[in-house]
Amino acid sequence: MTEFPDHDPDLRRCGWVPKDDALYCHYHDTEWGRPIRDSKALFSKLIQDGQQAGLAWITILRKRAHMLKVYDGFDPDIVAFYTDQDRARLLDDPGIIRSRSKIDATIGNAKVYLAMRDGGIHFSDYLWDFVGGKPIVNHWESFSDAPVKSPESEALSKDLKARGFKFVGPVIVYAFMQAVGMINDHELGCCAREASLKMRYL
Repeated sequence: MTEFPDHDPDLRRCGWVPKDDALYCHYHDTEWGRPIRDSKALFSKLIQDGQQAGLAWITILRKRAHMLKVYDGFDPDIVAFYTDQDRARLLDDPGIIRSRSKIDATIGNAKVYLAMRDGGIHFSDYLWDFVGGKPIVNHWESFSDAPVKSPESEALSKDLKARGFKFVGPVIVYAFMQAVGMINDHELGCCAREASLKMRYL
């Protein structure tokens, strides 16, 4: 792909990454597992992972740029005030996941985010408290050794649901925690592991 001219399919990556898919490799090499501390960026990623429910992540990844554009970057300060016209616009857009329940959940989740902030809760601190403020670092020889959920993802999922969030089951939340570096599940020997570890205290 000309979009990723430096793509090297022979780098050792986590086993779930298709080596010949340059987009997927780029996501793994530069994003997945790198700690995110910005509250709005974390909210956006949580919504993206919720969009994945019932689908393959590559489906979301290929639609992501367009989704971010039409959803205003999943900025909760904007999305929380979407109107019925916005809902109709999104439902009519083939470039996104056209699920009424996911569209409604995105808007509802943004409202919950604002309510938490208005109540003095810093979203990033709230999320990271579930892992003690720093990444949980695992040491898997193979990605297949990693679980699909954990006590931490179950606790966070339960709390998010209690606050009114949707599409935040413990499996989705675990994938989210992996993606934003709250849980480092890069395989031992993976080319991206060292870079993500260096960011663990940022």
